Amino acid sequence: MSNQTITSWENLGLSEELNSILSLAKKVHMPKNKAELVELAMGQTGESTFEVAYNIPQQGKFVEAHVHRCLNGVAVNYTESYMRRRDPDCMVIADGNPTNKPHYDKRFKKPFAELREEIFDWLKTQELVALPFYAGSKDLGYAALLIGPANAAFFAAALAELQGMVPVDQIEPGFSPKAVICLAPTFRHTHCDGRQVVIHNRSEQCHEIFSLNLYPGPSAKKGIYGVLLNLGEKQEWVTAHGSSVRVTTPYDNEFVIMHEGASGGGKSEMLQYPHREPDGRLLIGENVQTHKRRYVPLFQGCTLNPITDDMALCHHGIQNESGRLVIQDAEEGWFVRVNHIDHYGIDRYLEELCTNPPEPLVFLNLYSVANATCLIWEHTEDKPGEPCPNPRVILPRHIVPGIINDPVEVNVRSFGVRTPPCTQEVPTYGIIGLLHILPPALAWLWRLVAPRGHANPSITETGGMTSEGVGSYWPFATGRRVDQANLLLRQILKTPKTRFTLSPNQYIGAWKVGFMPQWIAREYLSRRGSARFKQSQIEAARCPLLGYAIHSMQIEGFFISKEFLQVDSQPEVGEETYDKGAKILSDFFKQELAFYLNEPDLDPLGREIIGCCMRDGTLNDYLELIKAE
Repeated sequence: MSNQTITSWENLGLSEELNSILSLAKKVHMPKNKAELVELAMGQTGESTFEVAYNIPQQGKFVEAHVHRCLNGVAVNYTESYMRRRDPDCMVIADGNPTNKPHYDKRFKKPFAELREEIFDWLKTQELVALPFYAGSKDLGYAALLIGPANAAFFAAALAELQGMVPVDQIEPGFSPKAVICLAPTFRHTHCDGRQVVIHNRSEQCHEIFSLNLYPGPSAKKGIYGVLLNLGEKQEWVTAHGSSVRVTTPYDNEFVIMHEGASGGGKSEMLQYPHREPDGRLLIGENVQTHKRRYVPLFQGCTLNPITDDMALCHHGIQNESGRLVIQDAEEGWFVRVNHIDHYGIDRYLEELCTNPPEPLVFLNLYSVANATCLIWEHTEDKPGEPCPNPRVILPRHIVPGIINDPVEVNVRSFGVRTPPCTQEVPTYGIIGLLHILPPALAWLWRLVAPRGHANPSITETGGMTSEGVGSYWPFATGRRVDQANLLLRQILKTPKTRFTLSPNQYIGAWKVGFMPQWIAREYLSRRGSARFKQSQIEAARCPLLGYAIHSMQIEGFFISKEFLQVDSQPEVGEETYDKGAKILSDFFKQELAFYLNEPDLDPLGREIIGCCMRDGTLNDYLELIKAE
């Protein structure tokens, strides 16, 4: 081939099967830019409304979604409330490679090869959109391709925002997809009882993803995350599930925090400025019993420069000898949940960016009217009076002010947990103080257990205390839990100068706090310039799994009350109730960690750390297992 760019799918180096699909399809659209994608998402009709519908055998016409062309982008609303958030059990594996995930043939009692052939045959009968892109970043060189029905081009537009797109007239010779997403939404009705199902078929030649639903979360977003995790397993690196931000204090100190955790754990919120009261104060929380409120008069906050929103590449090519973790964004756009913005004026930065964006955005689960402005505080209702808890907007990185594109060193890795209220009447695990300091061994355990926590808005399952699994990215991983556990442990051992903290959101004991704890912790740690404390400033938390508790916290001359730092000091909680909550937390950790003790490939040090938890070890025990610098 010459040095000229590729101009059609015929020169992409596709397999014979994929070439056959595209050659037999009614028509193949390969967009040159995002404007063409938007036009395609509206059915190329010139109209401002479009219905995404399919004829389902034995069922008739089924409308999957309504698409509106708004003044500020494309708004998509699914007809089923179930389709407005990710089903945590949607992933199945089709290949014979090592995995702890369910296999397609066992779950559905049919050979996958038959379904694969049926999907390919169905795609051959459609008018298609083909979207080339790079998974993770162009630097990785992991070329990928989406093939799907053209009438679901909004899905392609969402993927183009999340992972970028390679315009057909800019594809360079040698671009040969190693990952392919095949979008086939009718098959969830005919083969999967209407459920969200995303099938991963891994081979040495290509990582195939079959997305049998139109919500992009499990496939365009988390499906590609699975591709990166699979690649990292082979090359021994991790794509961390975390947002990260460079914080510049009023005194020009710079500090980088990466915030990890399960969906709903506050990752996107870590990139936001604290929500302020009309008089400029920060509302720390409101007591659920007395209805008293506590405020912080922090009028001069830090400046934020976002780095990652959800997926942080930690591959070998960007690591250095500093002893700190180095990260780079794995996305070109961010899948931002806006359920907390329920009226105008809560987050003026995000509201302004979404209301008057420099280019059309993709909105999901937000009320929309054709040719009007889609407003992020007007959420689609799942039923009358009940707003969808998972409204989303996809923000391209290049329109986010102050974005950092280069790799950065991380000072602190924080972990977020959604916690319920805890009182003497109803003891719960809501005993986590505003900020805890974790030694490395405990930080690893929290990443293995990764509680989804209280009232998770991002997934269909919200009841009870469940785990997101290893790394808090386990729902997206295709391999074995023990392999990811070992990778995370080695990553911690190789980056001893990056420190670890823990913060709750929603409740601290009897106080409703929202995401304020992580915002205040961010302001506090960045002003200190480190998460290194003298022994006189901290003490072992009453629950050993919470590491160190802080004696006192002062920001700009204002002290945070001790009851926000050590929950057992709250009169509504007390030591007895705290201990009941600690047992709930400890029992849950033991339940989730028992799996790893049966894995012969578990790192010996990891086995010791888990054993320490199983025998109710003390904080000093964890400190001895991995000594922090």
